Amino acid sequence: MVALETPICDFGWIAPDFNLLGTDNKNYKFGDIKGTNGTLVMFICNHCPYVKSVIGRIVEDCNFIKDKGIGVIAIMSNDVNDPKYGAEDSFENMKLFAKINKFSFPYVYDETQDTGKMYDAVCTPDFFGFNDKNELQYRGRLEASQQQLIPNVKKELLEAMIQIAETGIGPKVQTPSIGCSIKWKQ
Repeated sequence: MVALETPICDFGWIAPDFNLLGTDNKNYKFGDIKGTNGTLVMFICNHCPYVKSVIGRIVEDCNFIKDKGIGVIAIMSNDVNDPKYGAEDSFENMKLFAKINKFSFPYVYDETQDTGKMYDAVCTPDFFGFNDKNELQYRGRLEASQQQLIPNVKKELLEAMIQIAETGIGPKVQTPSIGCSIKWKQ
């Protein structure tokens, strides 16, 4: 399992639209989940140990930022036919993962992987924080904790999304997210 880092935030880059099927059997476009004060688009999957270790904190932080007018969506772009991880990332297992972890936001499947490519998603988790004009303002990590919880750590994603909700501008200093590579189709 290769750990990759996300690129530096391309401030002002406009969020591409998508139309993806959610685990609730509804389709979602960017406009459907856009918040009044910004939007968080995150790429996650079911099998990644990085995601598994922080999913509770992701859900908790997303519940908080939704109250600040931030729309949230999680996208799974991995190849479900990948011989090593595909079965665990299947659509049925996405439904189970969302239910077990009490997602309060759509969890959608990027079957063609076009959305992952449009966003230049690199790893899971990969976070894209947009302001109310759909301009990218955050491409950093959740927090310093990766696979092991570090007590009293700064909640970087949460603080960045609150700042974006309040000012429309993300923090200038951002630490890249780290995680498992997206499993692209051959």
